[in-house]
Amino acid sequence: MQSVKVKARIHSLDGEMDEVTVVEKKEGNNYIVEYKGQKCTAIFNGITNCFYVDDKFGVISKK
Repeated sequence: MQSVKVKARIHSLDGEMDEVTVVEKKEGNNYIVEYKGQKCTAIFNGITNCFYVDDKFGVISKK
């Protein structure tokens, strides 16, 4: 998968939008994204057509 920059809802911002880079698609609607130098888990909601990034509890690694 090619990295793509998108606007997403961010957990630490109480759902406000910010830009993230989608790095990898996992199973189902699960993704790995990069946000502010760290990789985090995210889900894509097809109804709202939006990514939801968990940068509080879904941090995978820090750069």
